[in-house]
Amino acid sequence: MTRFLTLFAPFAVLASPLAAQDDPPAPPPREYATQRVVIETTMGDITVALETERAPITAGNFLRYVDEDRFDGTKFYRAMHLDWGEPPNGLLQGGTQMHPDRVRDPIAHEPTTETGLSHTDGALSMARYEPGTATGDFSIMIKDQTGLDANPASSDPNLQLGFAVFGYVVDGMEVVHAIHAAPIDPDKGEGWMKGQLLAEPVEIVEMRRVESAAAPAE
Repeated sequence: MTRFLTLFAPFAVLASPLAAQDDPPAPPPREYATQRVVIETTMGDITVALETERAPITAGNFLRYVDEDRFDGTKFYRAMHLDWGEPPNGLLQGGTQMHPDRVRDPIAHEPTTETGLSHTDGALSMARYEPGTATGDFSIMIKDQTGLDANPASSDPNLQLGFAVFGYVVDGMEVVHAIHAAPIDPDKGEGWMKGQLLAEPVEIVEMRRVESAAAPAE
């Protein structure tokens, strides 16, 4: 039958309605549990959906920071711009900046090979030094940055585990872009961070949990 359909493609269109009647309907895509959080900034609100089912350690850690008001009054301070691809392209970083009154203990690393998540446009990812050192700083991807996903084939142990994705922006990506486009101070920062820090960091006024929008009645 496969050869027949390949050789006589026009007839495959005619046969498809009958075939569809015999085939069972495809199951709907699985929906995973998430928790929405609003990130209120001085430049507008960003709503994110945290992957509490697929990345429970990382999302749970972020929610503890939210519930304990540890993010309130922190900043978006870093805007990394890539030299390739169509702008805007890179990432926006914010959080506690290791402030001793805000930071909690580091958390276990959840690689994307285990969670099934990826550093696609709007993904939230934990900032860290080595895997297992993430605390209260995070980044938002601008365009796909899948090179940050875990890569078991890499010869670099750090790249083998990649960075941990734990949610996605669901509303307010224009605010992310606006903060990312704010002026950079070329003299701020040290080492590879120099030239990536905002001249005027943007305040995170408050983060709070919100309920997801109710599905429309049928």
